[in-house]
Amino acid sequence: MSDDTRGRPIQILLVEDNPGDVRLTIEALKEGKVSNSLSVARDGVEALAFLRREGPHGKAARPDLILLDLNLPKKDGREVLAEIKDDSSLRRIPVVVLTTSKAEEDILRTYDLHANCYITKPVDLEQFISVVRSIDDFWLSVVRLPTVE
Repeated sequence: MSDDTRGRPIQILLVEDNPGDVRLTIEALKEGKVSNSLSVARDGVEALAFLRREGPHGKAARPDLILLDLNLPKKDGREVLAEIKDDSSLRRIPVVVLTTSKAEEDILRTYDLHANCYITKPVDLEQFISVVRSIDDFWLSVVRLPTVE
């Protein structure tokens, strides 16, 4: 983690349309060792508006990490990922794809679009919480994140 992020909460944007997965992610992150602030976008259009600080998201904090589901309404996660990585002001934000898809084509395509990692959501509740905690441990405690503006 960079010196600039050490003294402040880590900003996380969760892009997820399933209310149950949102709730579980919030609970798992609450128990993490790192202080974080979680924002939620429920579809791809809202996620991009949040990242670009458009409309009601004009004062949104720039996330240090994005947790992105692929199967989203309005604009799917693949399109969102492509737009993030094509935007010079957003492309350095690490994107963790967290999805139910195990399809090899999804894995290959998201890495081709420069996802930082691909994680398949477990269906088991305890395993899901364990996976989110692992993301928290690795991305927020071990990795040095870029300072974003």
